[in-house]
Order: sequence, then structure tokens, then C-alpha cells
Amino acid sequence: MLTDVSPAGHEQQASEANDSGPVPESAEDEISILDMHIMLAHGKRTVLVFTVLGAILSVVVALLLPKSYQAEAVVMPPAQGTSMASMMMSQLSGGLASLAGGALGLKDQNDMYVAMFQSRVVEDHMIQRFGLSEEYHAKYMSDARKKLEGRSNIDGSGKDGLIHIKVTDHDPKRASELANGYIEEFQKLSEHLAITEAGQRRLFFEKELQQAKDNLGNAEEALVRTQQKTGMIELNSQSRALILAAASLQAQIASKEVEIRSMETFATSQNSQLVQAQQELAGLRAQLAKLGSSGTGNDADLVLPRGQVSEAGLEYVRKLRDVKYYETMFQFLAQQFEAAKLDEAKEGAIVQVVDPAITPDRRSFPHRGLIVIISTFAFFLIGVFFVLAKTRLEKMRQDPEAGLKLRQLRRAVSRQS
Repeated sequence: MLTDVSPAGHEQQASEANDSGPVPESAEDEISILDMHIMLAHGKRTVLVFTVLGAILSVVVALLLPKSYQAEAVVMPPAQGTSMASMMMSQLSGGLASLAGGALGLKDQNDMYVAMFQSRVVEDHMIQRFGLSEEYHAKYMSDARKKLEGRSNIDGSGKDGLIHIKVTDHDPKRASELANGYIEEFQKLSEHLAITEAGQRRLFFEKELQQAKDNLGNAEEALVRTQQKTGMIELNSQSRALILAAASLQAQIASKEVEIRSMETFATSQNSQLVQAQQELAGLRAQLAKLGSSGTGNDADLVLPRGQVSEAGLEYVRKLRDVKYYETMFQFLAQQFEAAKLDEAKEGAIVQVVDPAITPDRRSFPHRGLIVIISTFAFFLIGVFFVLAKTRLEKMRQDPEAGLKLRQLRRAVSRQS
């Protein structure tokens, strides 16, 4: 028996094979991957041209990009255990202390110092000091501040607890000068701010001392005018001693009141030192009452024995009392002011420089090797996509149905344009 080997027989066998079931999906995938490799093999020159062109362009761009240098300075803020924090937290205990500490911001004080470094005052001084408006070609100060902020990075959130100041500039020397300039301008700013407890006391007593100095000068001038108008008045020793004692007590009372107001800025009402000061104030007021004064302060009227001071000398007595009052007040405030200055000096600088910024010897940008590698690989992918898209488009043109759809698409696009 002979086998039919005619072409018709082969077509019949192929049709039967096709009718036996669909082509497996893995076979279709293998065909598509194979077709892709064939396409790339035919267009390998195009891919190579894209890759070489991308490498050349990336090298040129990397060489033409301006160089940037980054300088870094590191500073250490003061320890969190300041006297103010200790006095406030001493009134608390256990979990309440930790909760209050977080509410008062005692755990993350670096944020406050970072905000001060980035304050408008510091930035404006930096811009004026280094002439950054001309360097950045900024017409307005606000524009210069934005460009300075864009080139600066001040971070105090690291685990080391230090504040890192990084400045990027095209000039390596200026980059280090700007980083160190931040520290210098911050220190100038902190001289006018009371940040620590001792600094707050120093600022408080400084204002009170200036006011007491002005009051003392006015009282002395008033006493001189009174002497010129009434003549030199001699008081007996008993009256003079009584006046001086009352004036001294009144000044001590006023001084103690100032001290209490100063302590109330950082201490609670249960603070032992504050309670003791209030008790001392009550004792001074009791002593003044025994002398027969009708009140407290420099406006209090002292009751003298009748007949010891004439009506003409009464004004002189009051002026003398005012001078002694403000004189004692001034001496007390001067002592408190000097003590606060010493306490502030003992605490040391607000921030201490750990690493000053030095002129960087290597650029921070551009990373030329990385730019060339990434750009070359990107152009390689573009070449591959171009070859695949071009080959696919040519096959679609050869297909009558797909070619018709492409022509319809072109007409629709041309009409809309």
C-alpha cells in the first residue's frame, strides 16, 4: 500500500495538525523573543550608534557642567541639663517628668538652634557680609535668601546630637567661608538673646539696672535743685539715721520684689528659693512698718517725730530719701547683674565648634563617571526601543489590514492639525 506524499497531502496533514489544538503559549513567547533578537541583530548598528553617541554626549555634558564644592562645619549645642530645665523638672517625677519634658521641648532643643541658624537676621547678615546679592544676581533680598537656603543644609536631627552646617558653592574657598560665617553670625545673634536661664537673668537685671540708673540720676538732680532753693539743711543725727534706715528698707523691699519677679520667670510657685525670698520680703515689710512708714516704695511717706523737721526742710527730706532709695536699689541690681553675667560666662558659649569648615579639595558635583554610565545606558535603551519600533512599523505597513489602519490614522491626524 502506497502513502500519499503529494502537496495536497502535506497541506491536509498541516491543517489537521492545526485543527488538533491551539499553539502552546510558551511557543508563542519563544517565537516573540526570538523575533526580538532577530530584530536587534539586524539593527545592531543602529543600537551601537545610539550608544556611542550617548557616551560622547554624556562626556561632553559632564565636562561642561560647572563644578560645585561642599564645605561642612559641625557645632555642638549646650547640654540639655541647663539650670532652668533642672529647676523646672525638679518639681516633677516619674512619667509626668518625661511627659512634661517633651511638652517643654527640652529633649529636642536642636530644632531651636537650627531655626536660629536659618533666621532672617542671620541670612541677611550673611548676604550683606559676603556680597551674595551680586554673586547670585538677585535683585531683591528675598531672592538672595532663597538661593542661599537652596545651597545650604543645616541639620540637627542626627543621632550624634550635633548640628551639621553644609554649604555648596562653585568656589571652594567661599563655601568654607559661608559655612563658618553661619556660626559667626549665630554667635552675634545669641549675644542679644537670653537663651539659657543665666542669660535670661542677665537680660532682666540689665534692663532693671538701666532704669534704676536713670531714676538715681533724676533723684540726685532733684536733690540739688531742692538744696539750691531751700539752702543747705542740716538734720540731726536721729532724723538722718531714721531717714536712711527707712530708705534702705524700702530699697531692699523693692530689690526683693525684683528678685522674686526674676525667679518667677523660670521657677514654679513651690520652688524653695522662691518661697524663701517671699518670706524675706514679708519680714522686710514688717520692719518698715515698725519705723512708722505709711507704705512701701519710694513714694512711701515716713512719719518723723513732730518738731524734728521744719516745713521748709520737709521737701529736702523727701528728696534725700529718694536719693538713698535709688542708690541702694542701684547697688543691689548691679550686684545681681554681675552675678548673672558670671553665671552666663560659666555656662560657656551657646554653641561650641567641633569641626570648623575647611576648603574642600574635591568637588561634590558633578559625578562625571556616574553621569556617563547612566547616560550611556539610557541611550542604549533608546536605541533598542527605536530598532524594535521601526521594525514593528515596517511589518505593519506590509500587512494590508494594518496598513489601512495606519493610513486612516494619518488622515485623522492631518485633519485635526
